[in-house]
Amino acid sequence: MAKWTKVLTAQDSDDRLSLQGELEAQAADTGARGKARIQVDAEKTYQTILGFGGAFTEAAAYTLSRIRPQQREEVLRRYFDPVEGLGYTLGRVHIHSCDFALENYTYVADGDDELKSFDIARDHKWVIPLIQDATRTAGQSITMLASPWSPPAWMKTNGDMNHGGQLKPEYREAWALYYTKFIKAYREAGVPIWGISVQNEPAAVQTWDSCIYSGEEERDFVRDYLGPVMHREGLADVGILVWDHNRDLMVERASAVLSDPEAAKYVWGTGFHWYVSEDFSNVGRVHDLFPDKHLLFTEGCQEGGVKLGAWFTGERYGRNIIGDLNHWNEGFLDWNLVLDETGGPNHVGNLCDAPVIADTVVGAVHYNSSYYYIGHFSKYIRPGAVRLGMDMNAPALLSTAFRNTDGSVAVVVQNESEEAQAFSLEWGSEGVQETLPAHSIATYIIQA
Repeated sequence: MAKWTKVLTAQDSDDRLSLQGELEAQAADTGARGKARIQVDAEKTYQTILGFGGAFTEAAAYTLSRIRPQQREEVLRRYFDPVEGLGYTLGRVHIHSCDFALENYTYVADGDDELKSFDIARDHKWVIPLIQDATRTAGQSITMLASPWSPPAWMKTNGDMNHGGQLKPEYREAWALYYTKFIKAYREAGVPIWGISVQNEPAAVQTWDSCIYSGEEERDFVRDYLGPVMHREGLADVGILVWDHNRDLMVERASAVLSDPEAAKYVWGTGFHWYVSEDFSNVGRVHDLFPDKHLLFTEGCQEGGVKLGAWFTGERYGRNIIGDLNHWNEGFLDWNLVLDETGGPNHVGNLCDAPVIADTVVGAVHYNSSYYYIGHFSKYIRPGAVRLGMDMNAPALLSTAFRNTDGSVAVVVQNESEEAQAFSLEWGSEGVQETLPAHSIATYIIQA
């Protein structure tokens, strides 16, 4: 018999990523008739996991600089330590400012189309030290994605980093070179950049840093400028992600770029967010259309300011992570790692929630339900894990299963209902009879 253990987080209890001890396994068909049933099919395999993580925004880094050093260290440990924390191995960083920066800013002087003034000195104040400290805590390099929210105002049709606008055609070459200068500057600072997205949310005119591309414009920019410039500058090893926006339009927008072989040859895959749509089937459709390309969830958060103690936020995370993983997604990037007591700072007041809230007024750190829900995946589904097939007859439950590189199997089961749910979980010839409390999530670890 394999060793079965269970980790539980439940709303009306003190259980928060709490080890429940070893479970008693039986022959798989024992007592399972007429009961909800989840069967893991180890013979069917799907995508390999890149990892889980969150975004090193200026807002997060600045907020952590405003609490006691011991608290900052605790937050880093509870996110990045592979044993004591969530084991994060992915990160995202904005290329100059985004809405969760303290203001609009760039790395060059106005009108410097030769980029001679390019300088990331601002990032050395808060952002880069946070990434470096997180890397030390993780004990390994963090796989970093970099994304721009807007080109400099003078490169745009509206002369403004905010409120949409488009990249002027005459600056496409300079803007492509800007990405490479950023990647090289970060590498010199000891922060390797694994991938870049072309543009954060290219279909949204926002009151903050934003820039609009049509699918055809994104295709042409990648094919004629960004891809060739990256190769010319010796950065062909850095992956390029397209779209980086919501699921609702991702099939159409991924197709616009990836249907062109000359553009597609430069593209690692498609990034996507969770706002507007939970149509997970669109994620799978992109895989079916372009099976040689990859999929990565690049941003999600709870909008509308801080939601201390709310449970629906954690359930939103769990539901979305399971839905995307079961449709070929390869990793998960939360948005801000940390925000302050207001849900900021944000230079246009677009306040949000985060898994960790650092109250800079009273000096307290709060861990929201979302923190624990993410941990049910990130702690136990490690980079290199492969998704396994499942046969589910349990309408009230959500579930996904992975085999790690060490041979262990992690099965995550979520119950969003108002009632406890009894079910049979089976793996090979073995199984356990389980009951999940209302509004709970559990990870089952099976070690042969």
